[in-house]
Amino acid sequence: MTTSGNRRSPLPIVAIVLTKNEEAQINSTLSRLKNFAEIVVVDSHSDDSTVEIAKEHGARVLQFTWNGTYPKKKQWSLENATAGHEWVLLLDADETPTPALLDELRSIVADPDAHSAYDVPLLYRFSGKVLRHGHRVTKRSLLRVGHARFPDVGDEDLPGIREVEGHYQPEVDGPVGKVKSPILHDDRDPVSSWFDRHNRYSDWEAHLRSRPGLRQAIAGRRSKQGQLFDRVPFKPGAFFAYSFLARGGFLDGRAGFDYAFALASYYWQIGLKVRELETAERDDRD
Repeated sequence: MTTSGNRRSPLPIVAIVLTKNEEAQINSTLSRLKNFAEIVVVDSHSDDSTVEIAKEHGARVLQFTWNGTYPKKKQWSLENATAGHEWVLLLDADETPTPALLDELRSIVADPDAHSAYDVPLLYRFSGKVLRHGHRVTKRSLLRVGHARFPDVGDEDLPGIREVEGHYQPEVDGPVGKVKSPILHDDRDPVSSWFDRHNRYSDWEAHLRSRPGLRQAIAGRRSKQGQLFDRVPFKPGAFFAYSFLARGGFLDGRAGFDYAFALASYYWQIGLKVRELETAERDDRD
């Protein structure tokens, strides 16, 4: 907790890290969270050394057991891991705040007029390279305790994501701000694990699109960028052109191309699964 050689007090924020079998990543993640007043690891009964490593870093560990109903893991964490704190930074096991973000967080929590939540951009590592251009994601990760919640959207029975909330933002009962500095999404897993995850995500998205009411409910809770992409036709081609050309993904070289193509393929996969579901539904009616 030193900056330029001067001792600084801990950030009055609880950093909540969601884990399940993250022994390869969690040591690096937690070592970068020493600036926070408390670290809480919300684990899903890992059968590797995730919990032991977390405790070595002084983290408080809570075990989450999903019973198939609301709340899912992020909302449960907000309800059970934030006692005694005004602010929470909600992180996945491969996400860490950059030094610039730490400074920005310190300014926010010291501001008596701070908003109820803040959207934070992600700086994404893909295929071994941190991408500086192309498609950028923001997450509503900094939340004032008691002012934000992940609602029950009715997707508990959908395949794909299951115990963790899908691709939508928490609801906030006050103004939402934006920070400039990013969280580093430091994904060091092999690319095959990225495709495994997105295969599951596309199952969730496809079944979501087969239920218009549920899709509409979740679409309204996505980021503005997510809401736009939800309406764009010909998503695979449109996304590749947006990420690789319009947003300068080509400046990241081969990794920029691979990332844009992989996500374009993800949108193609969703569309293909939607058509498969529609065909099965028609066959059932015949």
